Amino acid sequence: MSASEQIDTNSFTITADEEEKRIDKLLTERFESKSRTYFQFLIEEGYVLVNGKKIKKRNMVKEGDEVEIFFCLTPEISLEPEDIPLDILYEDDHLIAVNKPPGMVVHPAPGNWSKTFVNALLSHCKNLIIAEDNIRPGIVHRLDKDTSGILLAAKSTLAHQRLISAFSERRIQKKYLAITLGKPQNGLLSAPIGRHPKKRKEMTVIDTGKEAISDIQILAYNEKIALVLIKPKTGRTHQIRVHLKHLNAPVLGDAVYGNTSSFDVKRQLLHAFRLEFEHPITKDKMELVAPIPDDMKELISTQFHSLSKNNVE
Repeated sequence: MSASEQIDTNSFTITADEEEKRIDKLLTERFESKSRTYFQFLIEEGYVLVNGKKIKKRNMVKEGDEVEIFFCLTPEISLEPEDIPLDILYEDDHLIAVNKPPGMVVHPAPGNWSKTFVNALLSHCKNLIIAEDNIRPGIVHRLDKDTSGILLAAKSTLAHQRLISAFSERRIQKKYLAITLGKPQNGLLSAPIGRHPKKRKEMTVIDTGKEAISDIQILAYNEKIALVLIKPKTGRTHQIRVHLKHLNAPVLGDAVYGNTSSFDVKRQLLHAFRLEFEHPITKDKMELVAPIPDDMKELISTQFHSLSKNNVE
């Protein structure tokens, strides 16, 4: 398996205080949830690149070096089906759509090798095809761990290929609901997104980033928080959360890009509400809706009394 076939990557630039450290030790310090042995495995297999080249675990790094990591399963880890209940919105022989609860990780990754949507999918779909070294069988898009809502997965190779193409070509219409702290700008926002130059786990609006476009519609506002409908036109990492922060109206409860102290919320109040697309095999028009989760529904009912049901349909 080549590094380009991996799904989870992370890249960063070596800072002055990290210079002259062994690469395996440095990675252990940066990613505390994984062991030095794990990173030595990645290095030996060629899944860690420095300035685009393979290295050895004893190599030292220099300020300005560009490091890229391709996370993968080690030989002793295998994907196991787990009997985890799924809230199924739609299912046929080719695809399945579920209402993902907040807190569920989509696929195995460092720190979360089990109890993911993939583990549940393997248990539910007994004949799901798994390509060699693929740790996200059937997955065609992702939701953040604490984002709830519609998650689509393919059950056949052809459906998988066509759904991947549909997402990449922007032929799948996505609508999200968010409760924000403050009132964002109404309308179309085009602001490029890239990795934060200093905070390695965060994305940010930055001139050198990739094109990112979100259509934002305010449904209700009570002088403190807003209920917002967002239609992302692109699919950048953390796009909605980053764009709303950029507009000084972060998602309520967002521990990374927002504020967790207000209204005693337990997670970021972002919900993948509606998905519209062409069925990859039958070509039928599909419109899926995930019910608003209880935590958001309660806040909506108490904070936006005049909001009608039609406002969020």
